[in-house]
Parts: sequence; structure tokens; C-alpha cells
Amino acid sequence: QVQLIESGGGLVQAGGSLRLSCAASGRTSSNYYMGWFRQAPGKEREFVAAITGSGIITVYADSVKGRFTTSRDNAKNTVYLQMNSLKPEDTAVYYCAAGRGYWPTSHSQYSYGYWGQGTQVTVSS
Repeated sequence: QVQLIESGGGLVQAGGSLRLSCAASGRTSSNYYMGWFRQAPGKEREFVAAITGSGIITVYADSVKGRFTTSRDNAKNTVYLQMNSLKPEDTAVYYCAAGRGYWPTSHSQYSYGYWGQGTQVTVSS
């Protein structure tokens, strides 16, 4: 079992930056690949970014590529999502998630077994 707690959300103007953190407790976090998802009102939850247990491989949704960066510090059991050049359409509740086993070929939410409670990110225009 692993428990995930996100932090760092808030209100920011368009063009600004935020850094989300996801603290993991329980089993050693390096055994898990980690992902970030977001859900805007009235929309389905969508994949944002993911990182392998070692932190060597990262993948991003096209909508955030070049603006968002995910990283992890396994010594601190923490994963980060640095969000730059934020846009109003980035407004959503952001969730971190953890999964075990083979690195998924498709990062759907069903590839992840553990979820945090979410943190709100609001980008004003």
C-alpha cells in the first residue's frame, strides 16, 4: 500500500508557474512509477505526465509538453510537477497516482492503483 498527498496548488495568473508536490508514504516509492492526471469541471480525467521509478524516463501529454516537467526525489519519497507558462485551460484538479509493474504503454487512469486526494490549480486570464 502507498498513500499519496498532493500539495502546491493555488491561483496563478496566465503565464505564471506553480510546482506541485506529491508525498508518498508506505512502501518504498521507487518501486512505483508515478503519474499526474487532471480533471476539469465537466470533463473526464486526463493524463498529464508520468515518470518511472528510477526517474530516468518521463512522458508528457502533448498539451503540456515543453511547459511541464515531472521529477522525483526517491530519498524524500516525493514526486514533483513543475508547471510553467500556465494557461487558463490548465485549470483543473490535479491528482498524483502510483502504479506497480511494467511501465504502461498507455497511461490511462486504469494503469494506476493508488491516488491522492487532488489539489486545485486555477489559472486566471
